[in-house]
Amino acid sequence: MSTRARVPLLLAAVLAAGAPAWAERPLSAIDWLSDSVAAPGPRKPPATISPVPGAEPITVVPLGTTVIDAVGLLPAQVTGLPRDLWGPGETQTIARAIRAERVDTLPAVQELLVTLLLAELDPPTGGGADGQLLLARLDKLLDLGALDQAQALVERAGPTAPSLFRRWFDISLLTGQEDRACSAMRANPGIAPTFPVRIFCLARGGDWNAAALTLETGLALGFVKPEEDALLARFLDPALAEEGDALPLPTRPSPLIFRMREAIGEPLSTTTLPVAFARADMRSTAGWKARIEAAERLARTGALAPNELLGVWTERKPAASGGLWDRVAALQAFDLAILSGGPEAVTDTLDTAWTAMVSAELEVPFAQLYGPRLARMKLGGPAGALAFRIGLLSDEYEDIARSREPQTNEEAFLVGIARGDLQGLPPLGSLAAALQDGFDQPALGSGPSRLIEEKRLGEAILAAIDLVTDGAQGDILDVTRGLGLLRQLGLEDVARQSALQLMLLERRG
Repeated sequence: MSTRARVPLLLAAVLAAGAPAWAERPLSAIDWLSDSVAAPGPRKPPATISPVPGAEPITVVPLGTTVIDAVGLLPAQVTGLPRDLWGPGETQTIARAIRAERVDTLPAVQELLVTLLLAELDPPTGGGADGQLLLARLDKLLDLGALDQAQALVERAGPTAPSLFRRWFDISLLTGQEDRACSAMRANPGIAPTFPVRIFCLARGGDWNAAALTLETGLALGFVKPEEDALLARFLDPALAEEGDALPLPTRPSPLIFRMREAIGEPLSTTTLPVAFARADMRSTAGWKARIEAAERLARTGALAPNELLGVWTERKPAASGGLWDRVAALQAFDLAILSGGPEAVTDTLDTAWTAMVSAELEVPFAQLYGPRLARMKLGGPAGALAFRIGLLSDEYEDIARSREPQTNEEAFLVGIARGDLQGLPPLGSLAAALQDGFDQPALGSGPSRLIEEKRLGEAILAAIDLVTDGAQGDILDVTRGLGLLRQLGLEDVARQSALQLMLLERRG
């Protein structure tokens, strides 16, 4: 009996038993997540008691229960953040603030945000459903393209809840671990896959007949959309992909659509997709050009370490010229000069390599790789001045500043920022004046001041991130308030690095 002939029998059985849980409407999350699991029923809220009339209710949690929102990867001794950073804040308010954070900001602020997202912190005591803060943190990591960190975080929490599994499944699709995700789905009866995911996993497991039968059933029940049917049919039958016209481009592809399009020979370019999709191009099966473009996108958001970026840049010699290839050639020439240790070779290649990094907005990864070594070479003239500025963008900025005798008023101002002391330095324009004010205990405004008074320090850090980000877009007053808030919160290193980046990077306006 053919697959299509057998469908009515299975369909009748399904209708008689009622639609399964995995056929229901999926959960909502960030827009491009796959509809991989069906929505569960309402959860029973934890029991609460109010011992005193009018008092705040006390949440009762069974002993041994893991508090999901407290899960993190970085302990307090690593981050330097107190465990009660969220204080009496409300979970939903904090989750909204995290989701609203922009990823196109200064590298120092990006790093602070990632630290906050990965930190082991006690959940806020102001109330809210457990797990919502973790979901917001995961979604922001996905926005940054930090899939490895997000995967480690969700695995630490345990991807057993549908909302967590949905994110873990999509991360697995983009990192090439879809077979592992499908195996986990089969082993966890509490996870109810939607029809497209069930079909995909059946096919990945080699059960093509069951996958085809499930597709027909889902289509008949209305749980598979016509456009999904066209893609799934080609995924199950390669002959259809070879004979038919190319499928129209999806308006909002999910990781599942992305992987199936790749499987049928109609891959989607990741350059116009959210940065998380760039992680798929980091696999060894991707071409070198695609790997370079992906690595650079991820490095801009801090999702890829500078050494990993260097590894991709130096995999082989460029076989072409122009655009990206000129940048790679300039970087490789400079890297060889650094390795040779010859000051003359470094001087000859530094300016070209730096210009290439500026055009790609990769100055900070470049500085992390080479800044300290350049400083130790004690180059003279214009090359020495450039090497000094590059070194100030590295983590060793303070030591580099102390070892430099300023040659200009601007260098003296940069040294003052690096040392956290701008007293008595001549003004160098509106931005420099705003930075000076930021280091001189400025008024913070009622909002941030209230957050500090109420010990909602995590929200105050998010507010500081917003202010510095707005300041980098041209709002001078926000520069002053943002730096002042960071310093009052004890984040002196972040404040100094942010100020240096505002002075040295073309990120304003």
